[in-house]
Amino acid sequence: MSRAPVDDFESFYRAEADRLYRALAVTLGDPHLARDAADEALARAYAHWGKVRDHDNPGGWAFRVGLNWATSWWRKVRRERPLPSTETGARVDGPDTHAGALVALRRLPLPQRAVIVCRVLLDLSTVETAAVLGVAEGTVKSRMARGLAELRRALSEEQS
Repeated sequence: MSRAPVDDFESFYRAEADRLYRALAVTLGDPHLARDAADEALARAYAHWGKVRDHDNPGGWAFRVGLNWATSWWRKVRRERPLPSTETGARVDGPDTHAGALVALRRLPLPQRAVIVCRVLLDLSTVETAAVLGVAEGTVKSRMARGLAELRRALSEEQS
């Protein structure tokens, strides 16, 4: 997400809104929940823009706020939501996203999925990912390694 300082919210919104939604959709596995989470994160960014614009990574801040909001929402409804299948879920993948990889990614536990999305889709460093997710750098590395190993296994089974 955005690493350069952004002075006005409108520029931030134009640059980050779609990426934020896509990152949350891949992480959460539910495009409708991701839209709500992205909207909530952007509304909070707007409300607190004086502080958010000075953050090292405003886009990463918004991703974390959206992820926290969705987690709170899940806790409130106290039920597990099944991940949408690729047939019924809205398309959130870009032209270079392999459908099998997206399905395999959606099957990963949320903590691993969030790390992979931050590192690969949002192009955050290990340090930035740790800061955004509020975990240690070692945790980011281990979740990334485990998640990638599981993706490799799932994709090799798909090709067999």
